[in-house]
Amino acid sequence: MKQRIRDILDGAVDLHVHPGPSPFPRRIGIRQAAEQAAEAGFAAILVKSHHHSMLSDIAAVESSGGPLPLPVLGGVALNNYVGGLNPVAVELAVNRGGRIVWFPTISSDRHICAHSDELRFPHTDDALTVGDAIRVLDEDGALVDAAEEVLDLIAENDLILSTGHMSPPEVTAVLEAAKAKGITRLLVNHPNFVIEADEDLVRRWIELGAVVEHSLCMYDDRSSFCNWEPDELVRLIDLLGVENTIFGSDLGQKGNPLPVEGYERVLGDLLDRGVTDEQLRTMVVHNTTRLAGLGA
Repeated sequence: MKQRIRDILDGAVDLHVHPGPSPFPRRIGIRQAAEQAAEAGFAAILVKSHHHSMLSDIAAVESSGGPLPLPVLGGVALNNYVGGLNPVAVELAVNRGGRIVWFPTISSDRHICAHSDELRFPHTDDALTVGDAIRVLDEDGALVDAAEEVLDLIAENDLILSTGHMSPPEVTAVLEAAKAKGITRLLVNHPNFVIEADEDLVRRWIELGAVVEHSLCMYDDRSSFCNWEPDELVRLIDLLGVENTIFGSDLGQKGNPLPVEGYERVLGDLLDRGVTDEQLRTMVVHNTTRLAGLGA
């Protein structure tokens, strides 16, 4: 089974890794995450912080320790810590080689409300001001001007657009606007976690061109984020379609399995439940490579 999983992971891309530095306690740094992924046969990883762009961190790691063993991608999450829906922050990310823009995650109204209800989510090492929820829609339900500007920059630079942790109406509005602007790299993160989207609406998002990412940490029984059994992940794959699905580890937190460990555990569980090797390779290699623009 171990060799079978390694063969499946050959050329995989993890688009959701959480290394340090971060105000949230992390178990590994960027170089460790890259080395572990390369050893497991991954072709690339994408690192994420909810608080700052990691592009300068990636450059600093390479400057101080030499080239990383595989491509490490990054981008910017448009939370309060970078000025919210800030086109200037997106321009800087583009200048530094960024590949993704996350619309608000921990600064979305949806996340702030869920977090206040004791959402199982990391807490910062030191107290940080949460700030007001970032509004993507105005009182009439239209996208605010700053959101439109951000989408224009994503379109111009062919970036991945992630809908972050926004509410379903906000996600729908952003995806509809993105499609109208010709944006083709559309990503919805864990629609059953925080976002809690109706499954018919998720299918609508797929019709708009979105790929749905499931976080493996939520199906790994060793993870503090584990909410569901792997059977639920199988159901979602069948519901949404292999061709519309990717996985991201969403790991790197202190006390949780390492990203590669998450892949090994959950892929093994899925194989035990009848998901085929080729289906898994479609989701972890082909779909992610295409979304990230890393190959044909």
